[in-house]
Order: sequence, then structure tokens, then C-alpha cells
Amino acid sequence: MRLTVFGATGAVGQEIVRQAMAGGHEVTAVVRDPARLPEGLGAEPHTVVPLGDPAAVRAAVAGRHAVLSGLGARGRKAGDVAERLTRRVLEAMEAEGTRRLLVVSAAPVGPEPADDPLLDRTVRKVIGAVLKEVYADLTRMEAALAASAADWTSVRPPKLTNGPLTGTYRTVVGGTPRSGRSIARADVAHAMLTLIDEPAAVGQGVGVAY
Repeated sequence: MRLTVFGATGAVGQEIVRQAMAGGHEVTAVVRDPARLPEGLGAEPHTVVPLGDPAAVRAAVAGRHAVLSGLGARGRKAGDVAERLTRRVLEAMEAEGTRRLLVVSAAPVGPEPADDPLLDRTVRKVIGAVLKEVYADLTRMEAALAASAADWTSVRPPKLTNGPLTGTYRTVVGGTPRSGRSIARADVAHAMLTLIDEPAAVGQGVGVAY
């Protein structure tokens, strides 16, 4: 497949690029600074795209089988990073007729499992208060997805770790895994690539966790 990855220098984005290339896909890694790609990825095909340049973003998504995005805030002060940048990607995709889009969101944006233990519900509330701005931004991003013409999927992980790729995790289309407390960034990337051709995931948030 021909894939474009936005946020390719981020932790999840790097994993998407690495795994997609290992799987034999043709990958365009959209980066603002190629020097930030880690050794081993920097020599591969990439495109430097100013996200404020609509023509450049359109060129990056033209003719792609799917677009994957790890765009989002890097700290607690999110502002409108995820919403604003995702809207630019959506506009470019609509202009080019590219439909499949998968993005990284977060578990608290999705529904809370009805049978979650009290401890897990309490932890979610505490984390939700600390990262209130980040989750508000992601909620607005998901609203933009829902209002778009794209065939979108929002992948919603809980706490992210730097653990190894396992390929073994739980997914819930339209929901959140019970007591899902963490997942490695490598497995989030794996889930995103796996869900590209999953019809049931189109127009849905998908909870992922161990």
C-alpha cells in the first residue's frame, strides 16, 4: 500500500513508519525536520511538508491508499494542536479524493466501560483532570473527523509506554477495553496499520489496551 504518515518524528509516528516499511509498504513520512527522524529511517523516502502550506499537504496525501496521523500535543498544554492540524489534513484529503484516515486519540475521549472497577474509574478521573486540555483538544479533533467525508478511525490508547512490539492486545470498536491501563506505542502503531483494511472500524473510535 501507499501510505502517508503525519507526525512521523513523534514516538508513535516513528513506529508507524518503521513497521509499515518493514511490511513492504511505500511510505511517505511527513516531517518538518528530516534530521529528527532516527537513524535507519532518515535515509528512507520522506517529504518535508510545512503544515501551513495547503498545496504541500495536498501533494503528500494525493494518491494514497491511507493516511495515518500521530499529530497531537507533546505536553499538558494542548491548545488546539490536534484539532487544527488534523483539520488541515482532512481538507487536503477531501481536495485530493483520499478517503482513509487513521489517527491517534486517547482512551478518555471514548466511552467508559460500564463494568470498570472503581479503581480504574478513579484513576481515569484523576488523569482526566490533569490532562483536561489535551483531552478537550482530542475531543474537538474527533468531532472534526465525524463531520468530515473521510473514512476515519480514531485509535484510543490509555497510558502509553515504550515497551516492545507484541502484537497482542485488546481492541474494542466503539468502546474501551475493561481495565485497559496501558499499551506500548509500538502496539498502537501495529493496531493502526492492522485497522486500515477493517471495515468495522470506519467511522469509529477503537479502544486499544493490554
